[in-house]
Amino acid sequence: MYIMYVDESGDSGLENSPTTHFALSGITVHESRWRDLLNHLVAFRKTLKNVYGLPLRTEIHSSEYIRSPPVEGIKKNQRLAILRNQLDELAKLDYISITNVVVRKAGKPANYDVFENAWKTLFQRFENTIGYGNFPGGHQNDRGLVVVDNTEGEKLRRLVRRIGVYNPVPNQLHAGPGYRNLPMVRLVEDAYAKDSRDSYMIQACDVCAYFLYQKYAPCSFIKRQGATHYLNRLDPVLNKRASQTNGFGIVLL
Repeated sequence: MYIMYVDESGDSGLENSPTTHFALSGITVHESRWRDLLNHLVAFRKTLKNVYGLPLRTEIHSSEYIRSPPVEGIKKNQRLAILRNQLDELAKLDYISITNVVVRKAGKPANYDVFENAWKTLFQRFENTIGYGNFPGGHQNDRGLVVVDNTEGEKLRRLVRRIGVYNPVPNQLHAGPGYRNLPMVRLVEDAYAKDSRDSYMIQACDVCAYFLYQKYAPCSFIKRQGATHYLNRLDPVLNKRASQTNGFGIVLL
């Protein structure tokens, strides 16, 4: 089984929203390498403790890190270095894959559901990549489980249940107008909600999603530090099959 951990950056609202984009990043690992990923992240956190004095139990939350130190004495440039180091550690792991989805809110109609379209697209890419055997390990006939931060757990449970039964997909151009119902059959169980404080994997997703958002709508500090394209550091582990429209596989909606 493949497990995809997901976190978001930006607000999913469309009207009067404080953000111009909504970003999702999902780290996928096969169950056979799950322990390897956990051990690597634990070792990384121990290094952060030794170098920066960051306690192992302190949650990494990127936007809050940039605004204020998680513990006293860690300077802002050091906090950015911690986030950059997290990206570099993930880029070393050839057994993971990171899928990214971004919604540009500008120009969307008033009835456009940012949350549903972004998550449904991410789930569809997860389903398709498993089906074609394109995740590391190439387990083509496998299934997938999604683990998310518990912020929107109930909405995601309803969405996953619905697309497992009814998932209208537009016909290909040669097939004419209309839709086909293609239920997602590889997702097992509901989206499992877990508090990010208790998951190094979700915290790693938070860093990915943060720099995914910053790639399209960087804040002033990220611009000054030349960190706008830090997401590119993940190049070796990006799911580039998710989209052919750019060199990084980012799905733009």
